[in-house]
Amino acid sequence: MTRLGFLLDSDSCIGCHACTVACKSEHDVPLGVNRTWVKYIETGTFPDVARKFSVMRCNQCDDAPCMTICPTSALYRAPNGVVDFQDDDCIGCKSCMNACPYDALYINPETNTAHKCNMCNHRIEVGLEPSCQIVCPTEAIKIGDLDDPMSEISRIIARDDVAVRAPEQNTKPKVFYRGADQASLDPTRTAIANDGMIWADTLRNGSGPRHPSLPVHPGGSPTDELGIVARTAYTTAHSMTWQAKVAGYLVTKAIAAGAMLVAALLVVLGHAESQAAVGVAPPIVAGAFLAATGVLLVWDLKQPTRFHYLLTKGNWSSWLVKGAYILMAFAVICGLWWIAGLVESAGLIRVLALPAVIGAAGTAGYTAYLFAQCEGRDLWQTPLLLPVLLAQAVTAGGAAYAVLDLFLTVPEPTAIAWVIVGGVAATAALIGVELTSRGSRHVELAVHSLTRGSYATQFWWGGIGLGLVVPAAIAVIVLAADVTNPVPLAVAGLAAVAGMFGYEDSFVRAGQSVPLS
Repeated sequence: MTRLGFLLDSDSCIGCHACTVACKSEHDVPLGVNRTWVKYIETGTFPDVARKFSVMRCNQCDDAPCMTICPTSALYRAPNGVVDFQDDDCIGCKSCMNACPYDALYINPETNTAHKCNMCNHRIEVGLEPSCQIVCPTEAIKIGDLDDPMSEISRIIARDDVAVRAPEQNTKPKVFYRGADQASLDPTRTAIANDGMIWADTLRNGSGPRHPSLPVHPGGSPTDELGIVARTAYTTAHSMTWQAKVAGYLVTKAIAAGAMLVAALLVVLGHAESQAAVGVAPPIVAGAFLAATGVLLVWDLKQPTRFHYLLTKGNWSSWLVKGAYILMAFAVICGLWWIAGLVESAGLIRVLALPAVIGAAGTAGYTAYLFAQCEGRDLWQTPLLLPVLLAQAVTAGGAAYAVLDLFLTVPEPTAIAWVIVGGVAATAALIGVELTSRGSRHVELAVHSLTRGSYATQFWWGGIGLGLVVPAAIAVIVLAADVTNPVPLAVAGLAAVAGMFGYEDSFVRAGQSVPLS
């Protein structure tokens, strides 16, 4: 057994891109994506400036989060320690791209599957060196067995000062850098100047593909209040992985879960015999929105025809797989509840109330554990995400019942108003704690993007204003004035759901706004 790793000697690297070209040629890598690339940064202020180079690639982690989250084990570890991939098993869910703290994975536009550097494992297995190592004119790229103390890279690592990228992620990377500037290894310390990069078109203010960091002014010191110490002169663009479909699925499953949570509450309040409002309508609403959740999940896959691999080739370490089974179990509970409602079996509905609550909580909350596996996105690692998702499900359930009250007689309309108020108040409190807590630099930059940067308008006006303030105000007025007309509360519910999407969309995007390479 061997444990292969890379040593990248930045002191020797001349930024010639021979490794990038060789990699593209060896693996037929399409334009616009890269398995390996060279990053340029510039430090200092004119005339005392320096340009430094660092090669970026997969870090072949010993504790690889991409393997853990991959739902079909399309990413696997070869006997020599290399993290390799199997095209035929990939469903294109893109979860590995958010799990990787190094921006190493990409979706191949020709195969619609995830690719990355695999150390040219097909060459290594027949005794050849990786193509990048062969072509490097200064021998700045070295490969060797990290478990062999006599190998060249083991001796260099033991003797010299070396560094790894994102050591705080505890992924145990096996790519070591000698002589690299820390600003080159930490992308949150660099920024693109307003005049852009060399050999690349960049647009200001975050529009278009660009390194998602703060601009610096050309001709002046690149240091600013957020700790930018160098300018990025050249790097590759990495597109945002999860967007509106993921935000939409968070909302649809919150509605599905919430409808059954409120139905269970009405059972506890003694309304199990209410056939329409408790027995039949909530499982129909839940089933419809569970179906919408499934459509959004499959639609977001780059290989949607392989969605069944989640079941046939499921990797049980992935919360994508666990979540799929939770959704299916909850769908079964909803189906049984619906049948009990049709036959007016209040006793069976009472029996199903507790499983429905458990299934609803799992449906609403499992994404917190999925996001926790996304090691590259620190904003999503918050322990408050689970209670936020549960509070949102309560709000969504109240919203669903407020709309149902327009079409059928809902028992305890006052309780529905209190559900909305309680869900909104809990969500607001949790978000407040989250935004005022201290976190990693990655978290602080993501929160800056969420509250004062690219997504601030959507967050404040949509997520907070429309999603929390408006429904809370309407519900409080309904309760205080004892309004019996169901329209105002229905408006509050619709505002809460619309604002929930605004919040989730801005949260999902802000989490991906911080550069990883």
